[in-house]
Amino acid sequence: MGVDGTPGAAAAAQDLVALFRGLKARMRQLPSSGLTPSQSAVLLRLYDDGASSTTVLALAEGVRSQSMTATLNGLEELGLIERAADPEDGRRQIITLSPAGKRRGQEEKAGRSAWLARELDRRFTAEQLAIINEALGLLGALTQ
Repeated sequence: MGVDGTPGAAAAAQDLVALFRGLKARMRQLPSSGLTPSQSAVLLRLYDDGASSTTVLALAEGVRSQSMTATLNGLEELGLIERAADPEDGRRQIITLSPAGKRRGQEEKAGRSAWLARELDRRFTAEQLAIINEALGLLGALTQ
């Protein structure tokens, strides 16, 4: 086995990366009850990862800090985030979800999961879904 794995593993790796990128992009396009795609992405990142800072969020989303500030201002106007001074660095703010933001994050995740389940049911047979579930079980080992 080479540094990059066998040819089959290397091809599977490329295909998986492309699949996950495409699925992530498709899910970002889903309607988000009044939020922009950027706001929805940040809301879900805070929901999944917890408290963060503007700089960390900007890096994670691949945008400039000024753009992230605008996104956060919109979320704050909607009452979905809260800001507090970082106790270790007073110049920095810690961004967390408000209770309403947590509910909205949960709704967003549930909506995306429901969409994906409907698409899987619509596009695949029961036999194909069994294969997909078996493959997901095997791929789950990568996260451990």
